[in-house]
Amino acid sequence: MHSAAGRGTWLFCTLRDFQLKWLAGDATAAVILAAIAIPEQLATAELAGMAPIAGLLAFAAGTAAFAAFGMNRYMSVGADSTIAPIFASSLALIAAANSGHYATLAAVLAVLIGVALLVAGLLRVGWIADLLSVPVTTGILAGISAHVIIGQLPALLGIDAPHGPLIGRLIEIVRQLPQAHLYPLAIGVAVVAIATFAERCSARIPGALIGLVLAGAIVWLFGLDRRGVAMMASLPVTPPPRTLAVPSWGEFTQLLPLALTVALVCMMQTAVVARSFPSDPDGRDELSRDFIAVGAGNILAAVLGAFAVNSSPPRTAAVAQSGGRSQLAGLLALVIVAAAVLLAAKAFALVPEAALSGVLIFVGLRIFRIEIMAHIYRQGGWEILLVAASAVFVVVFSIQTGVTMSIVLALLHGIYIVARPKTAILARIPGTTIWWPRVPGGPGAQEPGVLVFAPAAPINFTNATYVRRRLMEAIDALPEPCRLVVIEANGIIDIDYTGAQVLLQLIDDLRKQKIDVALARLESQQAQNSAARTGLIAALGADHVFRSVEDAVRG
Repeated sequence: MHSAAGRGTWLFCTLRDFQLKWLAGDATAAVILAAIAIPEQLATAELAGMAPIAGLLAFAAGTAAFAAFGMNRYMSVGADSTIAPIFASSLALIAAANSGHYATLAAVLAVLIGVALLVAGLLRVGWIADLLSVPVTTGILAGISAHVIIGQLPALLGIDAPHGPLIGRLIEIVRQLPQAHLYPLAIGVAVVAIATFAERCSARIPGALIGLVLAGAIVWLFGLDRRGVAMMASLPVTPPPRTLAVPSWGEFTQLLPLALTVALVCMMQTAVVARSFPSDPDGRDELSRDFIAVGAGNILAAVLGAFAVNSSPPRTAAVAQSGGRSQLAGLLALVIVAAAVLLAAKAFALVPEAALSGVLIFVGLRIFRIEIMAHIYRQGGWEILLVAASAVFVVVFSIQTGVTMSIVLALLHGIYIVARPKTAILARIPGTTIWWPRVPGGPGAQEPGVLVFAPAAPINFTNATYVRRRLMEAIDALPEPCRLVVIEANGIIDIDYTGAQVLLQLIDDLRKQKIDVALARLESQQAQNSAARTGLIAALGADHVFRSVEDAVRG
């Protein structure tokens, strides 16, 4: 749609080629963004253990910083329901929620997260965001969803909120069900239903805001606040006092790993948002600049007395789908939010707490991605177990511990895939010179005494011995004595020192058994260089390296 305007510049690059004809689309997107952001940011502040105004300040910080430094034209940054439960559950172990010390720690944490994102952006290490696979990410979000929903049930049911581990809290909530109150339950369920229905109709409909307004009107009309329905307080029109201070060493050692975990989640989500809503049709958006912008938003949020911010997939989708063309949409939405706070701060006291809990439950249901889970189950096979394991980690342990364990699980899964690569025995398709993986019972011919073996991975220290073992098993399974092994190397993109040493020993051992070895289709330049440097080509002999399997078999 647009070129990456202002490439090489640092400030407001998405506005540098702004055209007047975009104004109408940006203004429309701004109204929709503000209508979605107000209830969402208020609810996320509660999720983060902070005052409601802190959520709107987080939105202001994220929006202003990203407009100034970001590259993506559509991305919306602010308080985020994905990261809020992660850091809130950990901060609550250090300080009481909504206390001054808690706000101080939240601000310091936002600075640490911001610095981590700035460093990641400056070093261009966006590949780190790819460390989490889709199944593991889906499981993490499912676990966070459980924390969000169960955490809001007491307010929805009008009962005392239990403390402790999530499973224990759920058991206590079930025990208190006979004491539940009908009015807050009906209000919360209605808000969830309205928000869900509106989202299914169109991303442009601010269902959460509509639900809050209707809930407030019903409470006022029927006087439900005098019948045990708890209400929010008016929003202060002045920002909270600055809370940035130096934590103790013990607190710092607790905050640093938490900051790195949250920063990784921010990078992952920002990468997903940027790739889902690219503003450059040629794919030249600079993800590193977006990391820097989100990092700057975190630091600005700390200065304003708010908490950590992140990119938002649903708000970004609303901007893109409602005609937004630049970050002016976010800046105009910020003006609308500020006007709403200044002109209608007292009106927030008409909003029942159960309605805000309904918004949070709607958010929790939205991040429980059942459709993606079904897709993984149908196409990913056993990878659905990664979803289940990650969700269990987050539910059973603290969110930070569960996310950390899930990251380790994703890394172990990646290592396993490399360490145990797929290998195939190839056969010639009848009437052709094409060699293809052999299918039991399918067409394909093999040369007597010839094994064409294809490993589908780089050969390195993690898998070289495994690949050798698989090849020897294939030789033993031949119906006649083997005289030639052709390694089809199209899938070998690299060979490290250990892998080369194992292959060199394999060549020597096979030749002692009167089995010749040839190499075919080593197409990767990096693998070719490695094979030459480590002596693998010399050991084979240049006359044993071929461009096709057919040449190797007939050579």
